[in-house]
Amino acid sequence: MYTSAVEMVEVSPRDGLQNEKQPVSTADKLELIARAIASGLRRIEVTSFVNPRAVPQMADAEAVCDGLPERDDVTYIGLVMNARGADRAIATGRIDQLGAVAVATDRFAMANQGQTSDGSVEASKQIISLARFAGLTGQATIAASFGCPFEGEVAEDRVVAMAAAIAEADPVEIALADTIGVGNPAHVASLVAKVRAAIGSIPIRVHFHNTRGTGLANVWAAIGAGATVVDASIGGLGGCPFAPGAAGNVATEDVSYMLERAGITTGLDLEALIETNRWLAGVMDKQLPAMVGKAGGFPRPAEHEEKETA
Repeated sequence: MYTSAVEMVEVSPRDGLQNEKQPVSTADKLELIARAIASGLRRIEVTSFVNPRAVPQMADAEAVCDGLPERDDVTYIGLVMNARGADRAIATGRIDQLGAVAVATDRFAMANQGQTSDGSVEASKQIISLARFAGLTGQATIAASFGCPFEGEVAEDRVVAMAAAIAEADPVEIALADTIGVGNPAHVASLVAKVRAAIGSIPIRVHFHNTRGTGLANVWAAIGAGATVVDASIGGLGGCPFAPGAAGNVATEDVSYMLERAGITTGLDLEALIETNRWLAGVMDKQLPAMVGKAGGFPRPAEHEEKETA
């Protein structure tokens, strides 16, 4: 029923920081990316190419790209909402993959990117095509797949139809996002299975927020239903400026701990993730939500046990 390995996509430099009021320097963003790579992460959403007036934390997108480590084994993802953003990302010469966003409801689509839900699907298909034309890869996320902050419940059939339409553009994957953290495991399993049946061999990625404490359960349910890629954010930071009540992402260290203990490989160094959590907490000047960052892993490393018994 479950896969033996899951690919993790680190989103802390973009989704983790975009809703934070405290400015984070370009240098600290680059340090976060370097630490993520050192922890074993090989796909990283490094920034978004959006209007800096709307999302001030992402105003240094080009500067972040200029400072990215030269790594042939790492895929740098840039989030874009339209052709203008895609052109900016491509022009940096450092982005490997464009991430488009389609939104499952009209009201949220208008708040998030100034277009209808159907318009966001067409924009996503265009971005995927622009990526391919530029020699990059493209993927798309369907935001508010499990519920909308403005319109409430979202019909599964609507999300399935959107996924099928986006699949026509041949993205490398399609993600289902619980943007405001309202999903539950039963709903997740049902929707992932239906989308999987609709899009054939295109991989499914999932993106969960732990707003109501169901994030890890939803990750587990999604993997059981066929998802093979999981978004997460070191420390559990995250949120959306245009979605009221959207609290943090599932934490990379929490997801990795759960999956590795269950025999599902993530390829990540848990102790390095925990150390990055502590570093990032200092940058943000607050304790971060991740539970494993607070409690530590298990079994505990021998050096910690020796210190405690000394």
